[in-house]
Amino acid sequence: MPLTSIHQARKRTARPVWLAVCVALLLLPAALVAQDEKPGIAFSTIEPGEPLPAGWKNLPVAHGKPLTQYTLVHDGNTTVLQADANRSASALMHEGNIDLVRTPVVAWRWKAKGPIEGADNRVGSKEDAPARLVFLFDGDKSKLSFFDRAKMDLAKRLGGEELPYATLMYIWSTTAAPGTVIANPHTNRVQMIVVSGLSGDAGHWQSLRRNIVQDYERVFHEPPGRITGYGLLTDADNTGTTTRAWYGDVDFLPGP
Repeated sequence: MPLTSIHQARKRTARPVWLAVCVALLLLPAALVAQDEKPGIAFSTIEPGEPLPAGWKNLPVAHGKPLTQYTLVHDGNTTVLQADANRSASALMHEGNIDLVRTPVVAWRWKAKGPIEGADNRVGSKEDAPARLVFLFDGDKSKLSFFDRAKMDLAKRLGGEELPYATLMYIWSTTAAPGTVIANPHTNRVQMIVVSGLSGDAGHWQSLRRNIVQDYERVFHEPPGRITGYGLLTDADNTGTTTRAWYGDVDFLPGP
């Protein structure tokens, strides 16, 4: 393979490889949680300035780039998570302890200061978002196409870790209307559903609710496997800009 092709392959797989590293770090013993721990996170029960609960880690999604800063702050009479990205990309992640049979619905609040100038989630070099809710899934990789398996094999050889079988994201984006599904520009094993970003959404809290199982089946055309990790992601590394968002409590609820 020519050197230019190798360089391009490394560039195309950079983010997925480091998402896999995130997963590996999450699964270290120190990050494991008890099976009976309630999934989700209640920022509203924590005092501003205090550390996040055990099991939540700020992990890189791109090698060598700055981390997004996640801090607990006051918002009116409650505590929320503030995310500040300055040409940075990192995710606040937790090991997956969600029972999708009992609690297939996720409910959360978020607020974005505004759209990211120049961002376009359909274009790899512009693929940033002020707010994302991320889910990583396990699955049977033998069912994937030859090309998907080849990409995962390349990512493993470059990064030393397995990629998630599938990744589902809910994103704040002005690229497309809410409800639109956008495949990651580098791999269709990462699918994004736009849920916010209409004119008037910026600067306002939004309460959102999605059925993870139904959305997964819609975009991947099969039932979901086990969730291996979930979390929040605010990034502005590809556009080289800054952005700010706030996240409220994240809860997992019975369906539908």
